[in-house]
Amino acid sequence: MTRIRSIALAALLSISPLSHADPSIQVGFSPEGSARKLVLETIGSARHTIQMLAYSFQAPDIMQALVDAKNRGVEVRVVIDKKRNLGGASKAAMDFVTRNGVELRTNDHFHIHHDKTIIVDGNTVETGSFNFAPSAETANSENVVVIRDMPEVSRQYIEHWQSRWELGKAYPTP
Repeated sequence: MTRIRSIALAALLSISPLSHADPSIQVGFSPEGSARKLVLETIGSARHTIQMLAYSFQAPDIMQALVDAKNRGVEVRVVIDKKRNLGGASKAAMDFVTRNGVELRTNDHFHIHHDKTIIVDGNTVETGSFNFAPSAETANSENVVVIRDMPEVSRQYIEHWQSRWELGKAYPTP
């Protein structure tokens, strides 16, 4: 029982909101603002790759952050739910990012493609309920968890992302 308590305590100590301990787990919540901040910080930390899975794809600040990453030389690839993103705000977001070099695929293989995940540089995973839409930032109760430097977790998310990428269909550049 002592070993289990030690492991639990170690896990709790590694949880540090908006800090960068190695390895670390960070959390954020909406509409309080910490979820949005953590998503933007995670995208902003990318140096090599961003692999995103999204259900809702509309938030202008997140779209801009993806384009900014692309402009820094980061390879940015996104898979989104096709059926959820047929409206004008989503199409504008998809057109904006693809016009600016982000690779985007839509997925209609599932009833809904409900993933909300960002993998950065193969070693940081952001996940949770947070949709990439303005309502997630200001109106909904949402959460974000960012996991850094946990290779086995990252590996599993990368495999999941790759399977969805392969099922997706390229969104045409406008």
